[in-house]
Amino acid sequence: MDLLRVCAIGGVVLGHWLLVSVTYRSGHLSGLDALQYVGWGRWLTLLLQVMPVFFVVGGYANAVSWTAHQQRGEGWTNWVRGRMLRLLWPTTVYLVVGAVVVTVARIADADKAALARAGWLAALHLWFLPVYLLLIALTPLLLAAHRRWGLAVPAVMAVAAVGVDALVLGPHLPLIGFANYLLVWGVMHQWGFAWQDGTLTRPRWRCGVLAAGGAVLLTALVVWGPFPIGMIGTGARVGNTTPPSIALLAFAATQTGLLLMADPAIERLLARPRRWRLVSRLNHTVMTVYLWHMTPVIIVAVTLYPTGDMPQPSIGSAQWWALRPAWLTLLTALLVLLTVGVMRAQRPLRLLPSGLGAAGWWSPLLVLCALGAIVPTLARLAVSGFAPGGHVPVLWLAAYACGLLAALYSGRPSAGRRG
Repeated sequence: MDLLRVCAIGGVVLGHWLLVSVTYRSGHLSGLDALQYVGWGRWLTLLLQVMPVFFVVGGYANAVSWTAHQQRGEGWTNWVRGRMLRLLWPTTVYLVVGAVVVTVARIADADKAALARAGWLAALHLWFLPVYLLLIALTPLLLAAHRRWGLAVPAVMAVAAVGVDALVLGPHLPLIGFANYLLVWGVMHQWGFAWQDGTLTRPRWRCGVLAAGGAVLLTALVVWGPFPIGMIGTGARVGNTTPPSIALLAFAATQTGLLLMADPAIERLLARPRRWRLVSRLNHTVMTVYLWHMTPVIIVAVTLYPTGDMPQPSIGSAQWWALRPAWLTLLTALLVLLTVGVMRAQRPLRLLPSGLGAAGWWSPLLVLCALGAIVPTLARLAVSGFAPGGHVPVLWLAAYACGLLAALYSGRPSAGRRG
C-alpha cells in the first residue's frame, strides 16, 4: 500500500511537469496544456493517470483506521477530526505561504495576469483534498454498506455514474456532472475496502475479472462512445477528469485489477528490510511532495524564463523534447531541496493539537461546519487559484480558517491518541 502511494505521487509529479507547459512571452506568464500540441501524448496519459491509486489506497487505509477506532469504542467525530487535521495542518501551511507570496507580489506591483496564472498553477492540484475529505467523512457509512452488501455497493455507484454521464451528454446538464466527483472516485474508494478485507482479492481471479472488464468497457467507450483516450485534461466534446467520467472509471478498474494481481509479487519485493525502510521514509514525504510539487515549476519560470537562461522552444518540437530531461532534472533537484526544507519547518506541526475544547453534543455539528467551510474553499482555490484577478482571495481563506477552527474546537482526542 505504501509503495503504491509513493509510486503514484511520482506519477502525479511527472505528469504535471510534462503536461502543464509553462511559458513566458512578452512579459506574460502562461500555462499551456501540452496535450493540445502533442496529440499522441494522450496515449501517454494511460501511464501518467495514477490518481485512482490514491483513492484505492485511501479506501484501504480508512477501512483499517476506522475499524481500529470502532474497536476502541470511539466515535465518528474524533476519527473524522483526526483524519481531517492530518491533511489540513500541512495544507494550511501551504495556503498561508501562498497567500503571503501573493501579497508580497502585489506590494511589489507584479503583473496581475501573471500573478493570477502563477496562483492557478500553484493551486490546481488542490481538487483532490475536498473530494477525499468528503470520502473520509462518509467512510463509516460507506464501510457499513460494504460489510452488508459487498461489491454491490460500487456496482450501484458505477451505474449512477453512468446515469450522470448520460444526463451531461444528453440533455446537457453540466452541473449534474459534479456528482461524479463522489461517485466515480467513491467507487475506487470502495474497492479499497474490498481489497482490505479480501472481497476483491480472494479468489485472485476476481482481480483479473476487474482488469479485463475495465479494459473491454474502456475500449468500447473510447472507440464507439464519446469519450477521448486521454485520461488527463479535456477532450473536444467531453473530458474524462473534470468531472470524472465512466471512461475514467473503466480505466481505473483495469489499473486497479492489474495492481492487485501484482500484490503478492510486490509483497515479496518489499520483504527485504532495507527496501521496506526506504519505502517507509519516502511514504512520509507524500503529502509534502503533493502539495509543493508545482512550486519548482513556478520558481524556474519566474527566474530563468525572463532572463532567457532557459530556452522556450515550441511545445512538441524536437528541441522541446530534447530539453525535457534537463527540465525534469532541474525540477527534481529543486523539489528535493524544497521537500527537505518544508518537512523540517513543519516538524512543530507534530506538536499541534488534534482538538481543543470540551466535547459535547455540538461536536459533530462543528465537524460538519468545518467540512462545509473547508470543502468548497479548497474546491474554489483549485479552480481559481491563489490570486484570482491578481488579488488574494481573502474571503475564501477566511472561510477556510473558520472551518479549521471549527474542527479544532469540536473536542479533544481520546487520552493517548492523536488523529
